[in-house]
Amino acid sequence: MGPSGGRKIVCARCRLPLAAVRTKLTYQGVNFEAELPTCPECGQVFVPEELALGKMHELEVTLEDK
Repeated sequence: MGPSGGRKIVCARCRLPLAAVRTKLTYQGVNFEAELPTCPECGQVFVPEELALGKMHELEVTLEDK
């Protein structure tokens, strides 16, 4: 099951279903990529809670400890 629990995620602005897109992310100068739901019209990216509180939080803690 995906980040939406099997439901389609829809852009609040464009009302279009989001599609998985390889997205470049940067935090404190560190670049990484993740496949994230993105609006095909406006480009708004949805960051699922498990990514924000999981891997992204781990990276944040690791970088801030240095």
